[in-house]
Amino acid sequence: MTEADVFSHLLSLLEKYRTDQKKGAVLEYYSPADLREKLDLQDSSRLQSYDEIFVWVEKYLKYSVKTGHPQFWNRMWADANLPAIIGEFVSTIAHTSACTFESAPVSTEMEKYLIDEFLMLANFKHGEGQMTTGSSNSNMIAMMAARNLAISDAKTSGLSSAPKLVAFVNAEAHYSMDKAANVLGIGTDNVIKIPVDDHGKMRIDVLAKEIKAAKKAGKVPFFVGATAATTVRGAYDPVDEICQLRDTCETDFWVHVDGAWGGSVFLSPQRCHEFLPGLERADSFTFDFHKMHGIPMVCNFLLINGRRGKGVEVFQSTIASGNDDYIFRGTDQERPADLGALSLQCGRHVDVLKIFLAWKYYGRDGFVERIERFLQKAEFAENLVRKTPELELIVPRESFNINFRMRSPKGICPDMLNQQIRQTLYEDGTAIVGLGRLNDQTSIRLLIANDMASKTDIEQFFDAVLATGKTLIAAHQG
Repeated sequence: MTEADVFSHLLSLLEKYRTDQKKGAVLEYYSPADLREKLDLQDSSRLQSYDEIFVWVEKYLKYSVKTGHPQFWNRMWADANLPAIIGEFVSTIAHTSACTFESAPVSTEMEKYLIDEFLMLANFKHGEGQMTTGSSNSNMIAMMAARNLAISDAKTSGLSSAPKLVAFVNAEAHYSMDKAANVLGIGTDNVIKIPVDDHGKMRIDVLAKEIKAAKKAGKVPFFVGATAATTVRGAYDPVDEICQLRDTCETDFWVHVDGAWGGSVFLSPQRCHEFLPGLERADSFTFDFHKMHGIPMVCNFLLINGRRGKGVEVFQSTIASGNDDYIFRGTDQERPADLGALSLQCGRHVDVLKIFLAWKYYGRDGFVERIERFLQKAEFAENLVRKTPELELIVPRESFNINFRMRSPKGICPDMLNQQIRQTLYEDGTAIVGLGRLNDQTSIRLLIANDMASKTDIEQFFDAVLATGKTLIAAHQG
């Protein structure tokens, strides 16, 4: 094959896959052992020609999960949108690192442009931002900035002689907060999980008591991580109340907002006021576009507010550079010309082109309309559960997550039944949906993040849940 033949054949395969992924089963399920046999990964009987390469490509596509299928409900992301796919192709072909202006001039300017757009929309004055490898990484960087602010020589001298730092998060916060505390030398025991109210929001009264208790014990409360749509429940912490506590309790802790799942509602003034009042008072904010907005992974932004000083200075004081004069040279007005100078990484994948093209194609209004569609579908799904006698909500819906289960007859464990419903739907390729644990109960966790799914698809999903559940119950009782 010539290079032109390779591209032609590749695009033909990908076009067919994208068209066909909405049809048939969500996946062709095999156990790990059976899949290894099907793939025959150690096969070395043939020379690796391009014809053979495409055999592997076809295997990959054949046995992959169809995330663009309308019955894919399992994750906070689904089908990638076409403008962003174009961006992914082009950035891969152009093949450079986004760490310096010198090696990536266009992507550098695009990234700065979007950072400035998002700083303006979040109302972060004199702020700065960066694209990272995901919100888990962003949460750690934000915690590191808070640590270095609380202990001025932590970056250079470490924490061996420093007072014990204590962070506070929602009891249902993402596990990346614990990972960050581990990496940063704070210790997971010093991440205090604050109980939530009936809506899954961090209880401010308990937070205030825990901060007071930590100070009395000689510890330093330095960080409060608010969550904008918790992973399982989809609840939003009261950012404004947390910031009000910070400003009145004589403890100047850093307020970070983990918006990995639901943070992008800030693009809508109406929804930001509803879900994230007080966002502009936070110290940092992270959000993913590779989740509900169909941008190929990874596409994350971390914004630093300028309320404690210019955001660029916060980044510079947080990120240890070492001897970097061989690579970072230029300045751009009051910020570095090289994005890598503010990043934990050296090599940086060009993630910006895919979001830039999607931003230009759909516009801010298009992203907001997508959010509105998801909220409407989530409400539709919630109402279906409420009016179906065989189903029940585990907790009220807060945003994009519907946590429900099928009622089980006496003698059948409801947790076991709903786990089996979920697993059966997965293994027979009917639908892929997640599980969660709330109020000491197992729930089927339906995430509304797939723009390919219609209200009819939602109805079909619940029909499949009911039919599968009834079959399992009959088998158990028989």
